[in-house]
Amino acid sequence: MESPTPEKQGGQPPTTPDGEPKRSPSAGPMIVMLMLGGLIAFLLWRSSPTNTGTEVAASVFYEQLEKGNVESVKFMNHVITGTWKTPLKSAAQDQAGSDLKFNTVLPPANVPDEKLLPLLREKGVLYTSEDTSVGMGTQLLFWLIGPLLLLGFLWFMMRRSADPMGGGMMNSFIKSPAKRFQPAEQQSTFDDVAGMEQAKAELEEVVEFLKTPDKFERLGARIPKGVLLMGTPGTGKTLLARATAGEAGVPFFAINGSEFIQMFVGVGASRVRDLFRTAKDNAPCIIFVDEIDAVGRVRGAGVGGGHDEREQTLNQILSEMDGFQESESVIVLAATNRPDVLDPALLRPGRFDRHISVEKPNRKGRTGILKVHSRKVPLADEVDLDQIASGTIGFSGADLRNLVNEAALGATRAGKQQVESEDFESARDRVLMGAERDDIMNEHEREMTAYHEAGHALIAWRLPDVDRVHKVTIIPRGRALGVTQLLPDEERYNVGEKRLHAQLQMALGGRAAEKLVFDEYSAGAEDDINRATQMARKMVAHWGMSSVIGPVALRQGEDHPFLGKEIHEQRKFSESTARTIDREVQRFLMQAATAATEMLTEHRAELDGLADALLQRESLDKTDLQDILGEEVQRSSRNQADSETSDD
Repeated sequence: MESPTPEKQGGQPPTTPDGEPKRSPSAGPMIVMLMLGGLIAFLLWRSSPTNTGTEVAASVFYEQLEKGNVESVKFMNHVITGTWKTPLKSAAQDQAGSDLKFNTVLPPANVPDEKLLPLLREKGVLYTSEDTSVGMGTQLLFWLIGPLLLLGFLWFMMRRSADPMGGGMMNSFIKSPAKRFQPAEQQSTFDDVAGMEQAKAELEEVVEFLKTPDKFERLGARIPKGVLLMGTPGTGKTLLARATAGEAGVPFFAINGSEFIQMFVGVGASRVRDLFRTAKDNAPCIIFVDEIDAVGRVRGAGVGGGHDEREQTLNQILSEMDGFQESESVIVLAATNRPDVLDPALLRPGRFDRHISVEKPNRKGRTGILKVHSRKVPLADEVDLDQIASGTIGFSGADLRNLVNEAALGATRAGKQQVESEDFESARDRVLMGAERDDIMNEHEREMTAYHEAGHALIAWRLPDVDRVHKVTIIPRGRALGVTQLLPDEERYNVGEKRLHAQLQMALGGRAAEKLVFDEYSAGAEDDINRATQMARKMVAHWGMSSVIGPVALRQGEDHPFLGKEIHEQRKFSESTARTIDREVQRFLMQAATAATEMLTEHRAELDGLADALLQRESLDKTDLQDILGEEVQRSSRNQADSETSDD
């Protein structure tokens, strides 16, 4: 859906005490000053003797003087101006022109001309002289007029740069860049938000308060001043905030947390003050701060002291949110995907009282989101959005929107008039596995990749605690040479120990197949080993699944999102415990690798058949796998886990 266009930034224009809107600064005084300066410059230019008549060479002047063609002259230091008796009609006309008035420059002062004055008297030429030396007053005027004009120009620019909120030239720098949306511009409502019923129910109370605040104040209730929307990227937090403002029909101020921060300390705090002051003037309204973790991270952590720009800005936000009066209907909505790094003072009651978790949608929610995003997409009759939703477990709202868009793009490239089911299937492969590459592998690389993916697929087909195999391909996609795509059958919110060990075995199945067939390992298993190691370390150090370590949380600070926080957080376990953790992680991985090798050895004929089919057809779906491997094992409904896609 198209985003509304901001009417303006900031709040309403200020008014005079009589209620009239303030006028912008007038440019009249500056125009008068510029005109006066231009007039003075023109007069100075015209007063120069070299601008009188036509300029002629000194030799021409002497020649005409000898001929008696000079009417009168005036001496102005080394310049002579005068008048001809008749216009020049000689070969010098190209230089002198036909003007009666002329000017010429005398020879240098160290070349005296003692015959000039007698010759003038002899020819009867009227001559005068004028002192052109500049007096002290005139010099002072010349020295002052330039700086005065410069100061006037700077004053004019400063006045011109003042925006309707007032404040002069710096106001545009310290003013809040929040975009304001009028109620008429709020095109989003809760009907446009699908798959977030619990979050919408939480925000309906906020909407009701903004519409009828007296209903709550009658019994002494107070609506939360701040509502924090938490969730993974792409779950629709910004859309939910915009829909809240659209339902309430109140002004909506939107800003990103990073827009407060500048290189100068104090600018962010000034922008915060301006934003909250404007919001109070337009109450009831909603302030939405997206990505608030950019400015609201824990103070005193990382590199930098307590006086840097970010912490000053956070302190101002804390002060402003605590400074609201009970009668002011201003609600702050904020969104973040990293609530763990926010300052505790920001999350306490009285500031962000209510925390709403925006999770990825379930099947019903995904169906609703697909319907919303496919309103303007012509779908073929065969397209079943509910079936598509069942095959997109783990997709966020942004992923589903991208899926619909990719399907529409694919249908357009194929010249179709409607989007068909195969377009959605191709779009899902593109989203999950990446676009196909044109890499050309030699025969040995293709064969090794085929056995690698066959090892993943065979183990996933035979283990009941692994998700179903949807597709296997050795066509290079994204950064992988081949992909084994798994899709879960149902929503999963927890994971058990058996399923985790099965996933480790499946992840290392490709590597085990390479060793079994070619008696060597390849670098293509790097991503498999990396993901398996991370999973095993969490099983040992986070989830207490090691009988040697026991139920002890041994987290390390490797996932802190900003530099320096781990400097003052010492590891809370000994070197001996760290070695034990490493040994347990290694034991889990070795057990999974051994189990994978044993299963592939037992089903070696099926492994070879699957690899040969991949070499011939390059891509196999679930039906092809069933023809080669027979019926898959019955899937377990216990210890459910999130879906995995094995990339090489």
